[in-house]
Amino acid sequence: MLSFIISMATAYIIFVIMYYVLTVIGKWRVFEKLGEPGWKSLIPLYSDFILYRASWNTTAFFAAVAASIVMVLTNSEDASSAVSLLSSVCSMIACVNIMLFCIKLSRSFGHGYLFAFGLFFLNPLFMMILGFGQSRYYGNSTYR
Repeated sequence: MLSFIISMATAYIIFVIMYYVLTVIGKWRVFEKLGEPGWKSLIPLYSDFILYRASWNTTAFFAAVAASIVMVLTNSEDASSAVSLLSSVCSMIACVNIMLFCIKLSRSFGHGYLFAFGLFFLNPLFMMILGFGQSRYYGNSTYR
């Protein structure tokens, strides 16, 4: 039983590392298309801030971060119903915010809603498509 748990934990860690590495590789190329240095893709929150700034706005980024922090802080098994409700609402806000961000990022590169759907569910793959594909950065779609 212990060897099974260790092997599952190892597989999970390998998956997380591969997810992060593929995302960074895709973001590096996307940042180059944005005119930003690629090394900025190595810093987790900062790279997301740059992408929000390029495709939508920074207020949405800070709203997503705040909702995520509140969600994590209020998520516990023995919390009252009001705290559980707050955690659920913050979770929904963060999810909707990320969906809207994916739509804005997709539109900034000239793609539509299906591509945004791919960015939301298969982020590393679609970041690599944005970075290494023929996609061009057209600018912030909020101001078009």
